[in-house]
Amino acid sequence: MGTKETVSVLGLGRMGSALANALVEEGYEVSVWNRTPKTIPNARSVATPQEAFQSDVVVTCLSTYDVQQPLLTGEIKTLVNLTSGTPDEARRTARWAEDNGVEYVDGVIMAVPQQIGTPQARILFSGNENHHVLDAFGEPVHVGEDAGLAALYDLALLGLMWSVFGGYLQAVALMGSEGIEPRTFTPMAMSWLTEMSTLLPEMGEETQTRSYETDVSALDINVSGLRLLTEANEEQGLDTTLPKALHALFERAQSNGHGNHSIASVIEEIRK
Repeated sequence: MGTKETVSVLGLGRMGSALANALVEEGYEVSVWNRTPKTIPNARSVATPQEAFQSDVVVTCLSTYDVQQPLLTGEIKTLVNLTSGTPDEARRTARWAEDNGVEYVDGVIMAVPQQIGTPQARILFSGNENHHVLDAFGEPVHVGEDAGLAALYDLALLGLMWSVFGGYLQAVALMGSEGIEPRTFTPMAMSWLTEMSTLLPEMGEETQTRSYETDVSALDINVSGLRLLTEANEEQGLDTTLPKALHALFERAQSNGHGNHSIASVIEEIRK
């Protein structure tokens, strides 16, 4: 096996520890640093970030950019930033890296710690297309030269996930209010979500062309349905934060002239 780059990992929470272990498994010479000292088998623990910066590549997986930024110095040769944040935070770090002569890769981890090092771990990255050590973590996917794009994809996909999870939990609570267990309801929910997901490409195209004419399910009908959903949850003694929020958003689109249009027209309110 040829000589590999030396790599340091800053941040040894569950994810950072999984990253360090994956690098060790791939045969890298690994150094690790954590604010509260921790050890990783077959990795060298260092006392300061400055010691970690002696490696060829520094991988950061810290809690926030506010924690990360004060640690960074121009001593770093290549920074692979896997700290979660906003697109603007990623772009600011990329500008800092350029100003300090540091090679920069910005990435996000679309996986849980147990998946790191397997093909199931998708690592979206942006900026420098040379992903260096990302192969050790899973499947790297380059999403563009703009350093902020990985964070943008991350938050868009997580927003979709959270919306689905929130809707599912609201539905389970509603069914549970009448004694129907998740094991009975969930197969029908999964089938319904699979069927609904086939509509996304068409909906996406509508948002691009901004052509919302429909002969299927106009927004008016869906506003009425969301009102009924809210009322049903109230009648069953459940929290209505989620259905009320959706009803208010759809109703605003309706009042702004989209009542006869498709659901995709709601994006005009979101874009505002």
